[in-house]
Amino acid sequence: MTEARRPLLKACLNGARRPEDVPGLPVTPRQLAGDGARVVAAGAGAIHVHPRGADGRESLHAEDIGAALEAIRAAVPGVPVGVSTGAWIERDTTRRHDLVEAWTVLPDFASVNFSEEGAEDLCALLLRRGVGVEAGLWTAGDARRFVDSGAGPRCLRVLLEPMDRDAEVALATAGEIEAVLDAAGLEVPRLLHGGGQAAWAVLTDAFARGLESRIGLEDTRHLPDGTDASGNEALVAAAASIRDGL
Repeated sequence: MTEARRPLLKACLNGARRPEDVPGLPVTPRQLAGDGARVVAAGAGAIHVHPRGADGRESLHAEDIGAALEAIRAAVPGVPVGVSTGAWIERDTTRRHDLVEAWTVLPDFASVNFSEEGAEDLCALLLRRGVGVEAGLWTAGDARRFVDSGAGPRCLRVLLEPMDRDAEVALATAGEIEAVLDAAGLEVPRLLHGGGQAAWAVLTDAFARGLESRIGLEDTRHLPDGTDASGNEALVAAAASIRDGL
């Protein structure tokens, strides 16, 4: 695959995982910055993180978002950095909206899950603030909701995110999501990724079809051969090798 045609490889550094469950999981701004530098050197072209507060819990508070973004950007200037807006971080939709409205340091992009309440309003807020929206679609039903929202043409990309841990089932689910998008004529860039045991098969399928993909401790703790990864750098290096070998 030539340099000009290489699809984006995004690194998802931590997700909702807990440090006590994943050795070396980056959670503090300093840790995220260090991992950010290493994954970019290994081949990542963008970074996705779930910032934490002082209590170690995922946070949407402006000071926590800003601290993580500023640290990562200082380590890898010019590399796009995004965050999650998952409903599990703040269950109250009004409160979540207000927290995002209060951000003072803006991410380059933010993911919005269309399986969650308030997705349409959150998309509108982020777009109004100049933040790129990644529409997270877990099922064909999510895709239909996304199409109906009318936000599609203004989004940065669509995340095809089958939750199935069986690779064959995950790819079938992704196909159902894409069929809805294709029927609607949406040509927004697509990033396909899986989790757990399906992660590597789904990533390989994505790159083989020229789609964007992602990898990191949020999605899997294991390398393609099933052995434990030493961290995000090793996962990204393995993914870059797959992409560049196609």
